[in-house]
Amino acid sequence: MRGSYFLVVLLENDKTVRTKGREFHLRKGHYVYVGSAMNSLEKRVARHFSGKKRLHWHIDFLLKEAKLLRAYLIPSEERLEEKLSLGVAKYGEPVEGFGAGDVRVSTNLYRFEGEPDGALTAILSELGLEWKRVKSREEVIGFGERK
Repeated sequence: MRGSYFLVVLLENDKTVRTKGREFHLRKGHYVYVGSAMNSLEKRVARHFSGKKRLHWHIDFLLKEAKLLRAYLIPSEERLEEKLSLGVAKYGEPVEGFGAGDVRVSTNLYRFEGEPDGALTAILSELGLEWKRVKSREEVIGFGERK
């Protein structure tokens, strides 16, 4: 299945997250990461729920320091990552340069003071997209197995 996704992440304390070539000074709070997987949405999101993985993308380095609370799976044949990121930017505070190397936005990570779910569901409704909220690797795999 192809598509995009939101990851809702909780950073309980201020942290400096170091990636391969950058440092990001992040304040505690909720974060939303916007991603896409145009080959296998379920495998990509299941990987994010996994604790043991090779650190590759910026989000991998953040998830080493923070807690992944839930994900929104957004099946689509269309590449929506940039459009979704622009939608989240209306509500969240951008973390410049985080994980947006292949799109024309300056970031794919946004900080929220509180729970971001109301904003996320509003964005998805406004765009008329189908989605599924999941809270574990097992739920992601189950979603992928449905026909």
